[in-house]
Amino acid sequence: MKKIFSFGENNSVELLQEHMPVIKSSPLFIGASEKEINSMLTCLGGTIAKCDKDKYIFHANDNITDMGLVLSGSLRLERNDYWGNRSILSYVGRGEIFGEVFACEPLLSTSISAVANEESMILFMNVQRIATMCGNNCIYHSQLIHNLLSVMAKKAYMLTSKINHVSKRTTREKLLSYFSEQVLLSGSTEFSIPFSRQELADFLSVNRSAMCVELSKMQTDGIINFNKNRFELLTDENPM
Repeated sequence: MKKIFSFGENNSVELLQEHMPVIKSSPLFIGASEKEINSMLTCLGGTIAKCDKDKYIFHANDNITDMGLVLSGSLRLERNDYWGNRSILSYVGRGEIFGEVFACEPLLSTSISAVANEESMILFMNVQRIATMCGNNCIYHSQLIHNLLSVMAKKAYMLTSKINHVSKRTTREKLLSYFSEQVLLSGSTEFSIPFSRQELADFLSVNRSAMCVELSKMQTDGIINFNKNRFELLTDENPM
């Protein structure tokens, strides 16, 4: 990764303005003005770094002190077992944060890796400075702590959702559980997923070839229709 911006230093105003809309729309800074955000990020030692595709932001067993906010591009959080089998835990898109749980406790080694899906820009913030009220009397600091707790609660909910998917007995049941959730989240029977076929298989902890066969069977059975990462659920009846 290459650091290209540090808050509180003499940096490019144009670069900051380019990414400020994403920062302001992040759940972490809901309700904060641009002036408050600049003040807080200076206090938190905020830095912006560029990460190339397939490069690691952190590896499993690292100790980290900063959490990240994706300003552009996307990441995946994954775990590899002793034999090299990969399991994708989640996808982190533009405007979302990652690494906050491990950064809250620096003595706790990460159990996962964060990898760039594509060229990405990431804002890093020191979590310990968030958890400790600073001496600068930042008006927004208490709200920032509240927002961070809210984000972590939502992450816990998403983890529960994944456990629900992978706990299903068959590949078809896992796929339908995931597709059902996407329909409910998007409010439409047509939706896009952020995964390639291999990434979806890793996310659901199934064999890629077996999953692709099952997807074709589900299409033949009139349950779904799909083209690349665009899917449509065709039936209102429970197909499981």
